[in-house]
Amino acid sequence: MTEDTVGAFLPGARTRRAGASEGPLAGLTFAVKDLYDTAGDVTGYGNPDWARTHAPATADAAVVTSLLEAGARLVGKTKTVELAYGLTGENVWYGTPTNPAAPDRFPGGSSCGSAAAVAARLCDIAMGSDTGGSVRIPASYCGIYGIRPSWGSVSLTGACPLGPAYDTAGWFASRAGVLRLAGEVLLPPGGDGPLGPLLKVQEAWVNAEPATARALAEALGAAESVLGSALPIQVAPEGLDAVYDHFRCAQAVEAWASLGPWIEATHPELGPGVKERFAAAKAMDPAKAAAGRAFRRVLQARLRGLLGGGAVLVYPTAPGPAPLLTASQAEQNAVRERTMGVTAIAGLCGLGEVTIPAARVGGAPVGLSLVAAPGRDRALLALAERVADAAGLMV
Repeated sequence: MTEDTVGAFLPGARTRRAGASEGPLAGLTFAVKDLYDTAGDVTGYGNPDWARTHAPATADAAVVTSLLEAGARLVGKTKTVELAYGLTGENVWYGTPTNPAAPDRFPGGSSCGSAAAVAARLCDIAMGSDTGGSVRIPASYCGIYGIRPSWGSVSLTGACPLGPAYDTAGWFASRAGVLRLAGEVLLPPGGDGPLGPLLKVQEAWVNAEPATARALAEALGAAESVLGSALPIQVAPEGLDAVYDHFRCAQAVEAWASLGPWIEATHPELGPGVKERFAAAKAMDPAKAAAGRAFRRVLQARLRGLLGGGAVLVYPTAPGPAPLLTASQAEQNAVRERTMGVTAIAGLCGLGEVTIPAARVGGAPVGLSLVAAPGRDRALLALAERVADAAGLMV
């Protein structure tokens, strides 16, 4: 068993399970974020009080079963930001995983341990979850591949909720081909076929730090070599700040509906940032939440109409590399807001999004995202593999 030098896995003895002797993933290893059940273990959800107040799981989560039956071998459960409510990857209770690609920076969250495990080559595949960016952002920050599949396409049975209308079961890999192989096991049939044209989302490119936009130009060119010249478009004339705010308000009431009763009954200790976000969720103005849901319907209609024929959005996954570990809480919050204005595009609309480890800025990774209509995840994974190959990346 490979030594965990980056703190990706939960402290203590690792959960390990042999996979089927044959299958499409035979010979590969996987890890799962500590919000997925594994039979006989307490699912800790990143918080000691959650672990203390919940019994061991009686069955494996659906995705764990699928991967085991496909021949993959489980090698451990990975750390998460507590209650999956954060994007930096910080966990004050169990330790923040080291970002293997940029040790002086955060790994990204909330699927921090899964991203770090793949980036450190401790496993081939790692399951995360993505509500507001929790697979896409750590994938970008750690320099690996990640997918947030179409909402509802992969079962979340046996997984802890945060915002059920936005939660997705995503995963990481260090190679585009392995990311696609996992998708062949986890995704429903269909969703194949050609994609195109390529649409360059101007707001997201302007939102990116200039150094990031420059660094991703070559990868954009690789995508254009596959799908043709990108057509510049705007998808959110309301502005990315409005996109973020509507997502924040609509998702917050879901977070409180999912976890508020437990918080009120248990009065758990919550770490910095997470505590404040749940307090804000509890106090959310219902009118703002309703406005967020109404905006979601408008944006969904706009984007699904735009992408229905096979078009693909392309933009920087995050505005820049991961924040430094020395960043203040205020600086982290500013990055969170700027980042989620972009991640909320797919999040609000239930779109599939794959991020490719396309470039580096100041030595730290940045990703390029490809986004397609709901249900086109298999085609999107195949496209990502082609783009990665054209960019000279590990496929």
